[in-house]
Amino acid sequence: MLARLRWPLPALLAWGLSWVLFLGLQGAGLSGVVAIGLAGLASVAFSLWGNSWWRRGLIGLGFPLSVALTGAASLPAWAWLVPLAVLLLIYPVNAWRDAPLFPTPAHALRELAGFASLPDGALVLDAGCGLGAGLKALREAYPGATLHGLEWSWPLRAACALRCPWARVRQGDIWQADWRPYAMVYLFQRPESMDRAMRKACAEMAPGSWLVSLEFRVPGHSETASFTAPGGRPVWLYWMHSPMRDKTGMLHKP
Repeated sequence: MLARLRWPLPALLAWGLSWVLFLGLQGAGLSGVVAIGLAGLASVAFSLWGNSWWRRGLIGLGFPLSVALTGAASLPAWAWLVPLAVLLLIYPVNAWRDAPLFPTPAHALRELAGFASLPDGALVLDAGCGLGAGLKALREAYPGATLHGLEWSWPLRAACALRCPWARVRQGDIWQADWRPYAMVYLFQRPESMDRAMRKACAEMAPGSWLVSLEFRVPGHSETASFTAPGGRPVWLYWMHSPMRDKTGMLHKP
C-alpha cells in the first residue's frame, strides 16, 4: 500500500522515519556512528517502497545524505562512506555489470504463452529477478508453471521472496547458474549482455526450450518470434532446437 502513495510521499515518509530512528537512537545514548548506521539500514529497507530503481535510490540515500548536509552528527570523515555502503547494499557492484534494476512492466508478458506454449509444471527462470516484477508477469502468462527467480543482491532477493511466495527465489550469479533444467529463461538485461546470454542458452538449454528477452534482441541472431508488450517494449523469443544451426550458431525451429 505504501508503494502506491503518490510520489514523493514514500520518500518523505521514509526520510522522516529514518530521522526519528536516528534521533531516538542518539537519545538512547548510542554513538553517532552506530545511530546513523542503523538508521541507514532502515533506509535500505524503506527503499523497497519505491516502484522504480531511481526512486528506490532516492529513498535509500536521502537520509544519510541529509545527515551529511545538516551536520546533525559529529562523525569522522570515513563515516560519510555510509551513503555509498547503503547503495551497494541495495544493489552490489557485481550486479551493475549485468543490468541496473529496471522492473518488468505489469502485464508485459501477457501474450507470451500465445507464442511459446509450456506444459503445466514447466520450470521457468527469471534470471535477475530483482523485486519480482518479472516473476509476476511470468505467472500471469503461465499460471501452471513452476517459477524460479535468481538475484545477486541479497536485499532484493529477500524482498522478491516476500513478494512472490509462490516462486522459488535464490541468491546467485545468473551466469554461474545452470540453465539446463529450465523450459524457459527470461531476461531483462542490457544490450551488451545478450550475446553472452545466447551463448549460455545454446550451451546449456535443452532442445525445445525458450530464451525470452524483454526490450533487447540478440545481435546477429534471428528471433523465432516477437511481439510488442503494453507500453511499446518489444519481447524477443528464441527457440532452442537440436543441432540445426546456421553459420551464426543460431538454433532454428523447423
